[in-house]
Amino acid sequence: MRIRHLIVFSSIPVLIYASAGDRADNYQNCVSKCASRVCGDNHNTWASTISLPMWLTRWTCIDDCKYGCMHAITDHALENAQPVLQYHGKWPFWRLAGMQEPASVAFSVLNFLVHYRSWQRIQKTVPDSHPMKSYYRRFALVSMNAWVWSSVFHTRDLPLTEKMDYFSAALAILYALYYTVVRLFHLYTADANGYDARRTQSIGYIAWTSLCTLAYLAHVSYLTFLPRFDYTYNMVFNLTIGMVHNLLWLAYSLPPALSLARRFPHRSRSYRPPYATAAALFVILTIFATAFELFDFPPWGRIIDAHSLWHLSTVPITLFWYRFLISDALDAGWKVEKS
Repeated sequence: MRIRHLIVFSSIPVLIYASAGDRADNYQNCVSKCASRVCGDNHNTWASTISLPMWLTRWTCIDDCKYGCMHAITDHALENAQPVLQYHGKWPFWRLAGMQEPASVAFSVLNFLVHYRSWQRIQKTVPDSHPMKSYYRRFALVSMNAWVWSSVFHTRDLPLTEKMDYFSAALAILYALYYTVVRLFHLYTADANGYDARRTQSIGYIAWTSLCTLAYLAHVSYLTFLPRFDYTYNMVFNLTIGMVHNLLWLAYSLPPALSLARRFPHRSRSYRPPYATAAALFVILTIFATAFELFDFPPWGRIIDAHSLWHLSTVPITLFWYRFLISDALDAGWKVEKS
């Protein structure tokens, strides 16, 4: 019997709020019936019919039952003008080649490619002796790692892939703040080849590096050893780090009369490059993109949802940000003025 037809035995009207679709009686009854009929004595039959992508992405018979019941109930809801519900914290998506959220996977891969191409551009355009080049390259690498795990997580939401996605994202966000402080407060070790004569690491640099390292280790340890993953804390941690990062770059973009610090090591505090406004524009665009996460909605065609659109919106913003970083790195303010 098809999973879709199991709904006939369990479609009891219920009022469900928020994302409680998996707690509904009709869903639980459907999954129970499917597990008994498909995953019991007939499990070998089910296992012999699944595709290679389904096997590679570790779909189980119970997972397949949940998927079928979720879409059967969603079909029933749409046919009767009822609200579409979330199941296990997610909207109902059509899977593709074993991927639970194919649109988010595609847009995650696109973000990876943007960071990779930007890494190549940094390699080619920023001089090797520039004090910030190594930081920008590492930022691109940790960001690529984050988008790899984002694509893996959206392919299959499993405890391990979820943690790797969250931990990798936190690393990228924290490293963005790390290099921002190094850049804006001139904590880097500069090269003598046209930039500066300092080669020793300052106490401030060592302290900041140690603080960020310990903060990340504490963050991962806390979320790893808790009995249950603290989603609220994880969100607050990332939002706080991101907000501080954005505020620092807003300060960078202030008019000369309001400059709080020297932007470049060999220019006066009042020196403001013409592209400095781009830093403020980046912050504004990031805030608008975050709105996709705040105003969630059921996926269009069970493919595109707000979260996937947020992933898509970060592609042009990331390109824009790397252009700014490269422009900043190539500014003459980094060079030692010859008398």
